[in-house]
Amino acid sequence: MTYKLIKNGTLIDGNGGQPIVDAAVLVNGNRIETVGKVGEMQVPDENVTVVDAQGGFILPGLIDTHVHLMFEIGKLEERLMTPFSLKFYQAMQYMERTLNAGVTTVRDAGGADAGVRQAVENKMVQGPRMQISITALTTTGGHGDSWMRSGVDMNLHGYPGNPDGICDGVEQVRQKVREVLRAGADIIKVHATGGVLSPTDHPEFTQFNQEELEVIVQEAQYRRGLKVMAHAQGAEGIKNAIRAGIHSIEHGIFLDDEVIQLMIKHGTYLVPTLLAPVAVLEQAERDGSMPEYGVQKCREVIKYHKESIARAYEAGVKIAMGTDAGVMAHGTNLRELGLMCDIGMSPMESLVATTKTAAECMGWEDQVGTVETGKFADIVITSTDPLSDIRSLENTENIVAVMKDGEFVKNDLQRVAVAR
Repeated sequence: MTYKLIKNGTLIDGNGGQPIVDAAVLVNGNRIETVGKVGEMQVPDENVTVVDAQGGFILPGLIDTHVHLMFEIGKLEERLMTPFSLKFYQAMQYMERTLNAGVTTVRDAGGADAGVRQAVENKMVQGPRMQISITALTTTGGHGDSWMRSGVDMNLHGYPGNPDGICDGVEQVRQKVREVLRAGADIIKVHATGGVLSPTDHPEFTQFNQEELEVIVQEAQYRRGLKVMAHAQGAEGIKNAIRAGIHSIEHGIFLDDEVIQLMIKHGTYLVPTLLAPVAVLEQAERDGSMPEYGVQKCREVIKYHKESIARAYEAGVKIAMGTDAGVMAHGTNLRELGLMCDIGMSPMESLVATTKTAAECMGWEDQVGTVETGKFADIVITSTDPLSDIRSLENTENIVAVMKDGEFVKNDLQRVAVAR
């Protein structure tokens, strides 16, 4: 057995309680064996590698419940000229940047297929633990249909391992869910409403009706025991999704009081992705790479988005951190934490949202999300105190060490020691 003892740090374990000063974490292989005060811990006499946290802060590996690892939105002409296979090599960089930011677990909301997941699991490439939805189900003309009014069709229409997601009507929807499940999805993703970056709809437009959404949920649950996540921005589409039994609402731009009460009643998770519209406007100003229709819609909804998430938080809706990374650069995920604090959450609440609550949203609360005995040894060490300055985590240089599955995928602790 090979042990690692992480000590000389303050533990923020993900449960939301008081930090533990002078804490230590004993890792055995890829699991956490013991957590506590360093002076009270029994440590084996041999085969122990001591890791000095250099007085930093020890956190669980962070979780982003809404990413797109297979792309970063850029200029249209670049997307048109890029060979299809290049995106898999680009994704390797995106996954490394995600880990570098301290995010060790993600839920991919469309794009990554079973081969990408397997490459990470087999350690052929470095990347976060992931649940994959493969492709998002969408209606003709809805969010996810990239047909342009010029007649140009930007849709790939699927490829081996990644079915085309466009479907209409109960029977097409039923078949499409089965195709995505066959391809190896861990969760089903559906577009219940329009969106900001789709060319021919609006965030408030409803897409699938409640009967279609119910069929999606039934197929996922009854066939594989899986849950459904819904891109849902307009109030009516969100209500349809919640009543149909969908597990999490992504974005939630237009939440009214009825929606919020329905979410509380059904225990529905909210994944705010507050960073997404901010990033769209920033990129539009920086290089003009965002389509004008998307920029116009973004300016229209950004104020409502913040107000909706603030009301949901105040009412007690369960909030799991998610960013929509891919809309913005991968590796900038932790900007979301500061935005969550801007709508009223405390730094500790934002950390719980990206650890314990995010793990619960994914159904992996017994494996990741907190630094506790028996869980995977996914651990982050920061040189700054996130409870004093949550935005310090936006600078990846302050994420000085990242352990995934008991092995360091980033370790700059020596640099910190020299600097001090």
